[in-house]
Amino acid sequence: MSDDATVSRRGLLRTAAGASAAAGAATATAGTAAAQSEKPNFGGQLTGVDGGYKDLRGSSEVTVQVGASGNGGNLAFKPAGIWIDPGTTVIWEWTGAGGRHNVNAADGPASFKSETMKEEGQTFEHTFAESAAGITNYHCVPHKSLGMLGAVAVGGDVETKSVGGGGGGGGPPRIPTSAKTLGLATAFAMVSTLAFALFFLKYGGDYEETA
Repeated sequence: MSDDATVSRRGLLRTAAGASAAAGAATATAGTAAAQSEKPNFGGQLTGVDGGYKDLRGSSEVTVQVGASGNGGNLAFKPAGIWIDPGTTVIWEWTGAGGRHNVNAADGPASFKSETMKEEGQTFEHTFAESAAGITNYHCVPHKSLGMLGAVAVGGDVETKSVGGGGGGGGPPRIPTSAKTLGLATAFAMVSTLAFALFFLKYGGDYEETA
């Protein structure tokens, strides 16, 4: 076998390995996108409410601003909706803006209520135990009617909905069709590339390159 043929084989193997790695990365990206396409179904609690939403699972301690900009003033919790693991401690921290605020659980498995405070830097914290699994809605009593509402989803067994809209339901996150298609395409590319590489390795030496 010529040195050129050996080099060509090595090049092909490197190409196949690169294709496999790229395909694997694309599939992993698709899986991450699918997982992030779901969020807790907070019902109407956060509809039209400022403050946003964050998936904060994996953190043992998280912070929510009290009196953040939103709802026509500094009348928002930020983030207004959060998703955490059981055992996580939520710290509500006052911004010092928007007047006097408090944090009051309205409905759900968790129960908590802070004092009504105003000074910047004041905090109130609550640790959500296993018994608090589910969704707990809360609000600021003085500004509830102005939209100062929040919600905490705890654990993996909560009703979810698609971030892009469309209803929600419990159970494992649904994988978007685009992610499934990408996964099939990358898997096919991996198999095809590796099959060609094996064929070349087995039979490539039987052929001689012509001038």
